[in-house]
Amino acid sequence: MTQDPTSTKQRLLVAAKEEFAAHGIAGGRVDRIAELAGVNKERIYGCFGSKQKLFDQVVAAALDELTEAVPLQAGDDPAEYVGRVYDFHRANPVLVRLFLWEGLHYRDAALPNEAQRATHYEQKVAALAETFGAEASPQVAACLLSLIGLAAWPTAVPQMTRVILGTTQPDLRAHVVAFARQALAGSLPIPAADV
Repeated sequence: MTQDPTSTKQRLLVAAKEEFAAHGIAGGRVDRIAELAGVNKERIYGCFGSKQKLFDQVVAAALDELTEAVPLQAGDDPAEYVGRVYDFHRANPVLVRLFLWEGLHYRDAALPNEAQRATHYEQKVAALAETFGAEASPQVAACLLSLIGLAAWPTAVPQMTRVILGTTQPDLRAHVVAFARQALAGSLPIPAADV
């Protein structure tokens, strides 16, 4: 009986996501990925070609997951978008860890799917600009980057969050949404919040 290659590939992606989130590409081990997936490690090379290509596919799939779960459309309340991104990362901290590892690995070098990723973010910038009644611009792009950072940072650095806020943490989601709303009110028009 032969195994379904799609099933094998999917199991490898799931196992690799956990391995790379925990250890990065340099520390991730193909033997652990294969063991977790229940396959021979040669299947990694057969399905993906290399550990590097497997890592890149894992990050791309995680970004697709985020994009589908937390879209940004023209007319969306940017502060509530921050809340949705915050919620996603709190529920799925693996994505933030994968992006941190990717940043450490690639540093300033081009990403394998950089053009596709740039197009994805250009669409978000355009949607945000339309919400503001403005044209897409470097200012709107910087605003998007700041909003995403505000939402993701507490999950990216849980130790800093714990040390600064202690054990009696405020409702951090409510804080980041209110902070985003206040920051945007001083620089760019945003729609009124539903009350």
